[in-house]
Amino acid sequence: MFRHTRIRLAATAAAVVAAIGLTACGSGSGDEIVDKPKAKASADADSGSGKDKEPAAEQTSAAPEVAKVGDTLGLKGMEAGSELDVTVVKVVDNAKSSDEFFAPEDGKRWIGVQFQLLNTGTKVYSDAPMNGAKMADDQGQQFGTVIADITAGPSMGSDVRLKPGGKALGWIVFEVPKASKPATVTFGMDSGFAEQIGEWKL
Repeated sequence: MFRHTRIRLAATAAAVVAAIGLTACGSGSGDEIVDKPKAKASADADSGSGKDKEPAAEQTSAAPEVAKVGDTLGLKGMEAGSELDVTVVKVVDNAKSSDEFFAPEDGKRWIGVQFQLLNTGTKVYSDAPMNGAKMADDQGQQFGTVIADITAGPSMGSDVRLKPGGKALGWIVFEVPKASKPATVTFGMDSGFAEQIGEWKL
């Protein structure tokens, strides 16, 4: 119980510190929602499979109107040259804790979202990705993240630094009521303070 509380307080403190720092250096507020996915070629180009030579027109036409699981969104940060390709790779509902002493609160469950971040800009990306992620249900209720390790795989780091061309892959966990039906997940650079916020339908 005490460990659970300490972890939650640590997560809250980290988010507050990040918010204060970003407020001091910029005023981005998610003014633009980005939900048009990039062509599949962008996500698969570096897969090494040798199958990335299909006509671009075909791949572009296959892209859905609104991003969903598996799609990549191109996002910009607050500074020039700060850019990411962000992909929601997988989603696991009722995610299981890999720590026997840490579990969702009563009446709630965990939903794990695996994100891939690719630095497509010219500046080093340095942030706590979980601070910029949120989930909303079909009633419009929004939920933040919780620091947790799940059996689905390694968590996204809390202090990610990527040089141009660098990539990070990991799970971000959300705690939501058991009765909630997840509708969207969002991600923004600069701990969510960038003007562009990516949105995926679940």
